[in-house]
Amino acid sequence: MENILEVKSLTKTFQDFTLSNISFSLPRGFITGFIGPNGSGKTTTIKLIMNLLKKDRGEVSIFGLDHIRHEREIKNRIGFVYDESHFYEELTVERMKRFIASAYNNWDEEKFRSLAGKFSLPLNKSIKDLSRGMKVKFSLAAALSHKADLLIMDEPTSGLDPVVRSEILDILHDVIQDENKGVFFSTHITSDLDRIADYIIMIYKGEILFNKTKDELIEEHAVIKGPLSLLDTSLKNNLIGIKKGIYGFEALTAGKEAADALVKAGAAAEKPALEDIMLYYTRKENGNA
Repeated sequence: MENILEVKSLTKTFQDFTLSNISFSLPRGFITGFIGPNGSGKTTTIKLIMNLLKKDRGEVSIFGLDHIRHEREIKNRIGFVYDESHFYEELTVERMKRFIASAYNNWDEEKFRSLAGKFSLPLNKSIKDLSRGMKVKFSLAAALSHKADLLIMDEPTSGLDPVVRSEILDILHDVIQDENKGVFFSTHITSDLDRIADYIIMIYKGEILFNKTKDELIEEHAVIKGPLSLLDTSLKNNLIGIKKGIYGFEALTAGKEAADALVKAGAAAEKPALEDIMLYYTRKENGNA
């Protein structure tokens, strides 16, 4: 399977945070979710991939090209959707669009007009007067109008209402029907990825915890609920992110054999959502519910 993005041993050290030797890849033709709590390194990773921050060491390859030596060519084929507006706020949507269009070799004005109509973008309205949802839609319309082969999205749905979020997810689903394209979707709203993601990469405290297909990830984990007495046995070693209550505990377990052993010992097992997996992997054991 051909990868549209490859990251190898990427490292960046700040005064109070280190992105530590991370490696992962994105296959072409899929949506890859990049999850982790705020402060885990998602935005730092994206900035390093885009050469907006200088890496300490490591390699980044996009479309099979080095991301620094071929930066101009690569960025002409990438669409950005950030969590914050990076437009000139005083310009109208139409004038900002003209500015963006001039930067790309493959700008498709007909495509933009079609998307502007679909998104109900007010072309004569100033950027500063747009809602957050409209700014995201404008970013997405601009990204799709220069025929980007890779969409990189940093918390694009954060703070949006469910209707707008659903519209954006529908658009991404349509985009990925072209199997030559890829989407890298960074978010802490895991319910969005439950709906559309094919692969999930989780980062925590600057380290990659896993990189798996979403179906594989859900299938191999289970939410376990059981009596406190089980925590006094060796079965505790199979538990991730234990949360204790007065009458029992909740935790996550990885692997069917571990889940089966816990159920046999008196626990109950439930299928997890992506949010469960992220929360349990980042939760420290505590004594109270």
